[in-house]
Amino acid sequence: MKRNIVIAAVTAAALIGGGTATALATTGDDGGSARQAADTQLSNDDVRDDQDGADGQDDGDDAQAASSKVTAPEAIASALKHTSGTAVSAELDDEDDSDKVVWKVDVLSGDDTWHSVSVDPANGKVLGAHTDDEDDTAQVRAALKGSSVTAEDAAKAAAAKGVVTSVGLDEDGKNTSWEAETRKSGGAEQDWKVDLTSGKVTADRADAQDDDADDADDQD
Repeated sequence: MKRNIVIAAVTAAALIGGGTATALATTGDDGGSARQAADTQLSNDDVRDDQDGADGQDDGDDAQAASSKVTAPEAIASALKHTSGTAVSAELDDEDDSDKVVWKVDVLSGDDTWHSVSVDPANGKVLGAHTDDEDDTAQVRAALKGSSVTAEDAAKAAAAKGVVTSVGLDEDGKNTSWEAETRKSGGAEQDWKVDLTSGKVTADRADAQDDDADDADDQD
């Protein structure tokens, strides 16, 4: 009875303190003494591993970018060694039906077959590949015709702006280009355009305008 009262008191104290408490109780039912340790671990539901940072950015995305030892150019190079062709996009993303983060590289082969290649962000090894069905093959070929800047080149150029988490071809509209997304530790993500012939990196103004419009809508 005495042991139960002590443990109950310690548990109540732990609930108030929001931390971890250790209770040591002694019983004397048989004239001897026995020591028993009871650990009470309480979790705070208000604190989450994927809680957004003070700046409103998702810390999970920061962790993904920071945890990848393999850069976007390296992931593309590894994918092309496995599957020959033209890399059209690369993205650091969750693997299908799992929480594992991998590089996903889309490769257009010479026979116009699309391949999705998964690359381990820890060591650059190819984890697997499968074919995809895409309906914009002709458009992609036309956009890349005469281009001297590859997806790998574009990722290297954008790396000067931050950690590249994705790069892909924007073949819509008149001004086709590579699009790259970068993220700095603790900072907001930013989109860039990389010229297909010169490799010049410029801020994606259209994306910035969209963000401003979203911010205005949130304030309404």
